[in-house]
Amino acid sequence: MIEAAREIANQILGILLSLKQTVRIWDIVDILIIAFLIYRTLSLMQKTSASSVIKGLLIILVVAWISNLFNINIISYLLRQVLQMGIVVIVVLFQPEIRKLFERMGTTRLNSLFRRRGRLEQIEEVLQCVVEACIAMSDNVTGAIIVFERKVGLNDYAVTGVNLDAVVTSELIQTIFYGNSPLHDGALIIREDRALAASCMLPLSTNYNLSMKLGMRHRAGVGLSERSDAVVVMVSEQSGTISVAVDGMLKRNLDNDTFKKLLSNEILTPDEKKEKRRKAQKV
Repeated sequence: MIEAAREIANQILGILLSLKQTVRIWDIVDILIIAFLIYRTLSLMQKTSASSVIKGLLIILVVAWISNLFNINIISYLLRQVLQMGIVVIVVLFQPEIRKLFERMGTTRLNSLFRRRGRLEQIEEVLQCVVEACIAMSDNVTGAIIVFERKVGLNDYAVTGVNLDAVVTSELIQTIFYGNSPLHDGALIIREDRALAASCMLPLSTNYNLSMKLGMRHRAGVGLSERSDAVVVMVSEQSGTISVAVDGMLKRNLDNDTFKKLLSNEILTPDEKKEKRRKAQKV
């Protein structure tokens, strides 16, 4: 038994030594980069219609393999022709997702890759102000759209509005979206713990599956969440209901407690959540 284990260990060591001689450090870097790009692409497509298209392509591959195995000539020939144009087909089918991937890569703020926010108290204070303002505007049936910037920078949308760079307070938010305010028509963008800009124009969603009952405010909120990782809060001016859009998904008719928990869960980083739990345990 010991001799067998020693023999296996020697074989494994020999394989590792041979790999050390043939595999360069740049080969490992190359593999890691490709793996990261594949992971980011799949995670980006996970919550979109592209996931269904991927399943369809897998089914085509399985059918092609079966038809080739049993010599079903006509089907095999047709599928081979389709697969030969695979790259063009993938580009056409995944055009929205590919565009979104490059948009996110091109607009991600570099400092977000290196910084650690570590300002739990300020962020929680901002969240509390937004929650209070949204609940008050919901009670008064005042329409509003508030955007939380995360890793993807929103400067392209902020420049369409009025620059603020102000401290976030419940009173400020309610004043901005008050019916007679000149800033109430657009969106308020919040960057970390500051109100970056107000009256900003947002892109409308291209999702045809959205309810026809949704107005422009909700379509704009979903549209921005489709093009970035922003968290968008909307208060309906018809019903006063509160909704949140994340990654192209719209969560509607949230009660106050659910809204507060959802916002905290989406905005706080994993480190900040751990810090929050530690503080809660100490109390």
